[in-house]
Amino acid sequence: MNLSEELDSIYQEAIQKISSSISEEDLDRNKNDFIGKKGKLTAVLKNVASLSIEEKKTVGQKANELSKKLENFVLETKASLKKKLFENQAAFEFFDSLRPLPNPSNGSLHPITQIQYEIEDIFASMGFSIMDGPEIETDINNFGALNFTEDHPAREMQDTFYLENGNLLRTHTSAIQVRTLRKLKPPFRIIAPGRVFRYEEVDASHEHTFYQIEGMVVGKDISAANLIDTMQVLLSRIFEKEIKTRLRPGYFPFVEPGFELDINCLVCEGKGCPVCKQSGWLELLPCGLIHPNVLSHAGLDPKEWTGFAFGLGLDRLVMMRYGIHDIRYFQSGNLRFLKQF
Repeated sequence: MNLSEELDSIYQEAIQKISSSISEEDLDRNKNDFIGKKGKLTAVLKNVASLSIEEKKTVGQKANELSKKLENFVLETKASLKKKLFENQAAFEFFDSLRPLPNPSNGSLHPITQIQYEIEDIFASMGFSIMDGPEIETDINNFGALNFTEDHPAREMQDTFYLENGNLLRTHTSAIQVRTLRKLKPPFRIIAPGRVFRYEEVDASHEHTFYQIEGMVVGKDISAANLIDTMQVLLSRIFEKEIKTRLRPGYFPFVEPGFELDINCLVCEGKGCPVCKQSGWLELLPCGLIHPNVLSHAGLDPKEWTGFAFGLGLDRLVMMRYGIHDIRYFQSGNLRFLKQF
C-alpha cells in the first residue's frame, strides 16, 4: 500500500471513529488520534521525506486536503452533539414557569462617585451650585489665569500631560474656577467636581488619575473664617463626627493667603501608616482666599469682591472614610474590592 492509499484508509477510519463519538470529550480524543500532533495522519506525513519531489507534492497536497476535511467534519459533529444534548435536556428536564426568578446581580456606584454625590448634596444644602468643565484644557485656563508664572514647576513636562496641539489634561478642577469667574456675576457659591491628571509616580497615596471637587465663594467681605467654617461643616457631615484638623501656611499661586488643611489620619488614627507617610496627618485640601490677580484677570475689582477657594481630593476622602490603605484600588477594576460598597 503506497502513502496515497494509506491516507485514504486513514481518512475513512477517521470518519467512522468521529461519527461514532458520543460526547465532546470522546470527539476530542478521536480527533487527536488522527489529526493531533501524534495522530495517524500526522505520522504518515513523517514518511514523506523518502519520496520523490513529485510524490512529495502530490501526497502533501492530499494530506492537507484530508486534514481540512476532517477538521470541518469534527466541527459539524460537535455542533450535532450539542444539538442532541439540548434536545435531550428539553425532553427530560422539567421547567416550572411559575418558579420565582433568582435575584439579579445588582451593580452599584463606584465609592468615589458615591461620595461625590453625597458632597454635592451637602454643598447644595448650603446654597452652592454645581459647575462642570472639560478635561482637556488650555494652558491659560489651567495655569495662566490662575496666576501661575511661566517658570512654575507645575508647568513642566514631568508634572503635566501635554498634548501635541499645546493643550493639556487639566491638573486640577481649578480650571473650572476660571471659566466660572468669566461666566457668572458675583456673588455666587459653586463647586466643580471632576477627574484630573498628574504626571505622578504611582504609589499607595499618589495616582496619575484622580478626582477633585473645586469649591469657590465670591462675594463681599469674605474672610478665612468663612472658609474654615465651611470646611468644618463639610467634614463633620461626611464623617458624621467631629474631625481633628490643622491649618498650615501653604503657597498656591491662585490664593493669598494660602493654607493646607490636614486631617488626622483616620486609617491609623494618627499613629502613622503608609497612607499618611507615618506622619499621622493627611493633606486633604489646599485652600485660601482668592488671589487679587485671579479676580482681576476675570474682570472683577478685588477691592470690591473677595472670596475663598479650595480643592478637595475625593480619593483621599474615601480612603479616610473606609480605612483604605492604597489609592491604587480605585483604578484597579477589582470587583472584590468594589463589591464592598
